[in-house]
Amino acid sequence: MRLLVYALPMTPGRQRLPANAQMRRHRHAEPYAAVVLRGGYLEAGDSGRRRVGPGDVIFHRPFEAHANAIDARGAEVLNLPAASAMNAPFARVSDLDAIARLAERGATEASRLLAAVAEPLESAEDDWPDRLAYDLAVDANLNLGLWAATQGLARATVSRGFRAAFGVSPRRFRLEARARAAIEKLMVGDEPVAAIAADVGFADQSHLTRAVAALTGRSPTQLR
Repeated sequence: MRLLVYALPMTPGRQRLPANAQMRRHRHAEPYAAVVLRGGYLEAGDSGRRRVGPGDVIFHRPFEAHANAIDARGAEVLNLPAASAMNAPFARVSDLDAIARLAERGATEASRLLAAVAEPLESAEDDWPDRLAYDLAVDANLNLGLWAATQGLARATVSRGFRAAFGVSPRRFRLEARARAAIEKLMVGDEPVAAIAADVGFADQSHLTRAVAALTGRSPTQLR
């Protein structure tokens, strides 16, 4: 299966999101945090779904994809650089003004304050697409037909419903999850590529290399 690259540049600062806009699934190479200043939207990403509003924070890992359905009131977010390792993908801050004021002086200082004060949250959505997203990410050998049967759903219904929720097929979602797991291992250690491929569920090193290159535009060696 061929993966398409949607790695867009992330520009720190305020971003206005139009009312009722549907932002298609996309990804950014850099890890960053999106702090919701006003309005709200439904975030549907590789770390799960959550409806967010003022004070909520979404931490995005490198090459992680997400789609957004903006509320009728629109939204404004503050994008800040963030460390790649976060305790949870969703968090909340009580003093938005402090973060926003500091960001006017510099993104680095605002990012440090955000990391210090953000309180982790759980993913709020708990419908079957969310449970499937989690299971696909942690089980490299999940059988979609059997999983659908345990939920009392037809496999075709599961495939259509998951794509509607996350903007991608279950098979593609799982393949990208494997690729991101491989990327994280490649960037923090010196484990052999073949061993990483086996650890994260790829058939072989060549399969891993193709999937990683499709997400990042770089080979495993170049990532290191």
